[in-house]
Amino acid sequence: MSNKSLASINDLTKDEILELIEKASHFEANPNRNILAGKVVATLFFEPSTRTRLSFETAVNRLGGRVIGFSDANTTSSSKGETLKDTIMMVSNYADLIVMRHHSEGAARYASEFAPVPIINAGDGANQHPSQTMLDLYSIRKTQGTLNNLTITMVGDLKYGRTVHSLLMAMRYFNPRFNFVACNELQMPIEYKEFCQANGIEYHEYKDFSQEVINETDILYMTRVQRERFTDLLEYERVKNLYNLHNSMLDNSKPNLRVLHPLPRVNEISYDVDSNPKAYYFQQAQNGLYARQAIICRSLGIDC
Repeated sequence: MSNKSLASINDLTKDEILELIEKASHFEANPNRNILAGKVVATLFFEPSTRTRLSFETAVNRLGGRVIGFSDANTTSSSKGETLKDTIMMVSNYADLIVMRHHSEGAARYASEFAPVPIINAGDGANQHPSQTMLDLYSIRKTQGTLNNLTITMVGDLKYGRTVHSLLMAMRYFNPRFNFVACNELQMPIEYKEFCQANGIEYHEYKDFSQEVINETDILYMTRVQRERFTDLLEYERVKNLYNLHNSMLDNSKPNLRVLHPLPRVNEISYDVDSNPKAYYFQQAQNGLYARQAIICRSLGIDC
């Protein structure tokens, strides 16, 4: 397997997605291996992160590699005006692989076009988050037993939510049915609805987070309204608490329903949901370790 960047979930074929899911299951069974001995992975986080950065770094450590990098761009030469290209070229001298989160949409794709080492996109603005998508797909198949013919309801910030954008695109291979629940200000962007139409994907749009929608759902994908994406804070205040999931709302839902969330949450999932067996967001985050171990090996061309 040759070295491969992962800038977008569209970089993966259906077979590659299924292969990564299978490899993630092997890593869940045995996450501690010494297959990255002598390898250095750089984690460059120009935006804040908890789960993504720590799970990537844990993935490297558990596979015997070493990690360099930063989690605050203000402590780097980018604060002095160094360009992204110069930063990537410099770090490539020290690392075998770069994992990068950046506030600019398309930054990972741009970096992958000139970097001498593979680039893994750990989130680029409101655009894509392919490693999150892989752990989402792994979580869905693990809880549902399949990826095929599922009803997935996405709730909240569908405009800026890069996780829902990537998941929607990845699911095109598996005949999904989508429910999009959002207010006018946060609706799914037109390009993703056009993507659904072009790929024969059924979708429905709702402004109300109704019991009827919940009760027909297999995967309930909640999202945080992202304050950091708003230029108008009054608009944020108006929409931030429109969609909240409470435990009682799951009383008549399908037995197989699972609640996912890319985290962090604010108010969109009540704490009384945490003890419900249908809540899966903390296990989902744990699955990120195994999915990212598989992605790292793919990018470095390591059989695992």
